[in-house]
Amino acid sequence: MRLVIANCSVDYAGRLSAHLPLATRLLMLKSDGSILVHSDGGSYKPLNWMSPPCYITFDEPDQTQTDAGITQVWKVTQKKTDDVLVVSIYDVLHDSSHELGIDPGLQKDGVEAHLQKLLAEQITLLGDGHTLVRREYMTAIGPVDILARDSGGAAVAVEIKRRGDIDGVEQLTRYLELMNRDPHLSPVQGVFAAQEIKPQARTLAQDRGIRCVVLDYDAMRGLDDSDSRLF
Repeated sequence: MRLVIANCSVDYAGRLSAHLPLATRLLMLKSDGSILVHSDGGSYKPLNWMSPPCYITFDEPDQTQTDAGITQVWKVTQKKTDDVLVVSIYDVLHDSSHELGIDPGLQKDGVEAHLQKLLAEQITLLGDGHTLVRREYMTAIGPVDILARDSGGAAVAVEIKRRGDIDGVEQLTRYLELMNRDPHLSPVQGVFAAQEIKPQARTLAQDRGIRCVVLDYDAMRGLDDSDSRLF
């Protein structure tokens, strides 16, 4: 991973356009090709980013850019959509690279692990005719929580969270990109399942053709007595 702290401006062009004016920011370049632009705030969320598959070029500024004080121009292009992220570097305050090695992956907490087990046992919650293939289906970048088949025999990849946010949708998107390269699985449908799904995550999932399913943990455990409800 390469970490660069620089005075920079950032422009994004593609399905939407965005501009970050000149400021000091942290730029993270990961070995998977992704780049994230962070400020000193906003918790873990980047101000802008480009997800793989993408490629980056480091260009010399033209005369107009040089006159404006720009010393480097990073151009990151998304291979599938041709979206472009351009980082204009003015001054570099820090530049270091670190080999992090292979990450063992996120260890799910007790609730998520139990939700996975319960959904595998109650796979028809995804829809009539669904059948379980296996839990923890391994891909090159980690295990998909559940691999299933729908009533027509199509593959279904399910990512399970307690609270579904944008990061979970991004994670499932990466799994789907890999799985759809496998002719024995493709086309693979995506299902994002959680006890609660944030509106932004639902919007992103729907934009990417991923179905959202809200899980009722108590009902799945048999603790919700529907006969005793008033509504």
